[in-house]
Amino acid sequence: MMRKIVTLFIYLFSIVGLSQGLKIKGKVVDTKNNPIAFANIVVSIGTNISDYKGTISNETGDFEIDNLESKKYTLNISFLGYKTQTIEVQVDKNISLNDVVLQDEEQELDGVLIVAKKPTVKRLVDRLVFNVENSTLSNNNMLDVLKHTPGVMVNNDGISVKHASPTIYINDRKVHLSTTEVIQLLESMPANNIKSIEVISSPPAKYEAEGGAVLNFITSKNLVSGYNGSVFGNFKQGFEFPKYSVGTSHFFKGEKIDAYVNYNISPRRDFRHTDEFINFIDNDATTSSWETDYNRTRKSSNQNINSNIDYTINENNILSFSANLMFLPKSGTETDINSLTEVYGATGVLDSTFNTMNTAVDKTTNAAFTLDYVHKLNQDGEQLSFSVHHTNFNFDSDQVVNTEYLFPDKSLIRNNAFESLSSQDIRLYTGQVDYELPIGDSAFLEAGGKASFINSESVIDRFLIENGTREQDFTNSDTFLYDEANLALYGSYSKDWDNWSLKTGLRTEYTTIEGNSLSENQTNKSDYIKFFPTFHIMNVLNENNEIYFTYNKSIYRPRYSQLNPFKFFLSDNSYNTGDPNLKPQIDDSFTLGYTLNSKYTFELYYRNENDPSIQITFQDNDSKLLKNIDTNIDRSISYGLDFTTFTPVMSNWDVYAYSSLFYYENRFTALESNSQLYTTDKWSVYLQMVNYFSFLKDKTLTADVVLTYISPLVNGPSEVSNRTGLDISFRKTFWNNRASLTMGVTDIFNTQNFTQTTKYLNQDILLNSRIENRMFTLGFNYKFGNFRLQTNKKDIESIERDRLN
Repeated sequence: MMRKIVTLFIYLFSIVGLSQGLKIKGKVVDTKNNPIAFANIVVSIGTNISDYKGTISNETGDFEIDNLESKKYTLNISFLGYKTQTIEVQVDKNISLNDVVLQDEEQELDGVLIVAKKPTVKRLVDRLVFNVENSTLSNNNMLDVLKHTPGVMVNNDGISVKHASPTIYINDRKVHLSTTEVIQLLESMPANNIKSIEVISSPPAKYEAEGGAVLNFITSKNLVSGYNGSVFGNFKQGFEFPKYSVGTSHFFKGEKIDAYVNYNISPRRDFRHTDEFINFIDNDATTSSWETDYNRTRKSSNQNINSNIDYTINENNILSFSANLMFLPKSGTETDINSLTEVYGATGVLDSTFNTMNTAVDKTTNAAFTLDYVHKLNQDGEQLSFSVHHTNFNFDSDQVVNTEYLFPDKSLIRNNAFESLSSQDIRLYTGQVDYELPIGDSAFLEAGGKASFINSESVIDRFLIENGTREQDFTNSDTFLYDEANLALYGSYSKDWDNWSLKTGLRTEYTTIEGNSLSENQTNKSDYIKFFPTFHIMNVLNENNEIYFTYNKSIYRPRYSQLNPFKFFLSDNSYNTGDPNLKPQIDDSFTLGYTLNSKYTFELYYRNENDPSIQITFQDNDSKLLKNIDTNIDRSISYGLDFTTFTPVMSNWDVYAYSSLFYYENRFTALESNSQLYTTDKWSVYLQMVNYFSFLKDKTLTADVVLTYISPLVNGPSEVSNRTGLDISFRKTFWNNRASLTMGVTDIFNTQNFTQTTKYLNQDILLNSRIENRMFTLGFNYKFGNFRLQTNKKDIESIERDRLN
């Protein structure tokens, strides 16, 4: 019996072995029998494009696809400017095809070249999808595309969705950088490989409970083997300094290995001018007024390296390694702040002046590494994935502050000087497992877990300088150690019916925290468990009307820098300080939406924020100090009505419009006003209209005209004035869409600057800020190799990294 089994096994093995290793080869030519190099050849089993192999023709037009089984295949041969040729081949031996002749596209098709495709918007049950692949936006950088994305606000303060900071993902992988670094990264990366941007205002349970909305960049899927690359550069000229960004991307796809690498560097100098007015108050009377003129220049040279390698072990197993590296070297980074303060008495007479020079040199290293493994199970779409991640973050700063105090007649009163040496080292380790299971044709189950561990050490050493001698100020020097562990489990279920779609889930997280201030010999420990439910439902009433409702609970944990208890002095009269006892912010968000004719969307939303942690500037009227304190405020409430449309006006003119009428209320404890509870609130309006124009027969010349208006709004205890902006940019593509040139002006009328007023009880501060908003911009992008390839670019997932810096 055993001999029969062995004999049968050997026979079957030989049959399988004989059916492996078959080849298809051929040659691609045009109607004049000239070879076509770099044509795309994709071979699939029937029409099942999910099971494919691919290659490109070489310089002589020849191609070969090997390691095929004995089956019936469909070949699609394509090249830009030619009609796609489809051939069915039964492979039971090595096949040599006759020359494949590609016919020229008819000239009248020029008007619908893929480069002229317009962006589109689609609503799913739990997200809005903004499709930009091959659109007029695809020659921009990623930040420019984000500025055109429905429901997203991009301005000098950062990125926001529903007036809160979103988490950035690329291909469902978290971008692990601080807010400033995210903007720099998006601004320096070309958007030609972006397929769509998903705006997930109420993220389902699969996504981290940390943070509010999610912006997920989806890159195009690669189909064929080969190499492509690009070089790109941007130039911006403000009213003070130029800013540059140059870089290159390279992608290779082989039989087993996909590799991607991107490098960019952004040398720049930024200028900011601020006027500050403070009235110090005692018993409702002004005792002293300070007027300060600040000029700040920051020099930096950010360098980013992003890379990814995918190794396909077999059709069911894929191993990936990703790395994101950000360097801000000390040699290219310096911040200079020069300020002149005039001090007036109660009668408005000048008492004295003081000049402050603050020079800081920084160095930042942010390195992230992730190893992913995906195993496809027996059922189509069922898979198990594992991920491990490590981040190493280092920040060092050397700040020297010199202040000269003068009488009104400019005679010297005294000199003060101090130096601050600060550093922060953070180690982050995470492990994650996810399981996905399709249930029939209309349901889907997801489940998983994650563990993360954070170790942080923050050090500050302050030295007083007198007559050239440094003496350590032990009162304001400290070392703060912070450890955090987080364990999470989640489950999610979705189901589609004829006219209904449902997605619901639950995420549970357990967190332990320990903070230790060495100088104060103080240790704080806490732990908590939180539950985060999510619910999404949508009903398609008919082809012109759909309605949806979403709810989710989320958490915002304090940034690591907000937990440092020591004082970091910016000058003799102002400092920053954190609080190791900060509570996490818990949000409840509700959205009711309606879409008409797939063009017009209306959303009513309500969000309740419990224990928000923000930085508030308090003036100490006795000591004449400004204290920038990270603290929990009591609560914030916002609700409003949003309207979005993306619609054609003429054949070469499309309009995207977004408006938001919203109410925002903040209730906080006025720490310098007998700890009274105080409320700020305001109705505000945000309006944006983006006009897309295309010119020439082949639509290779485009123009974008963007008008933005933000009415006065409240931010914590402060009110920010209105802002208006008008941007115009032109883009021309050349050389069969291999190259593009952009030119434009941002904030043409220089109306994006603002004032910030903090005036309540015994607090009275006015800031007038002027930065380089109006800029001339110039950009160039060139793609080489088989530029129709799409990258496998990934970014590493780890929500904890967003709390760095």
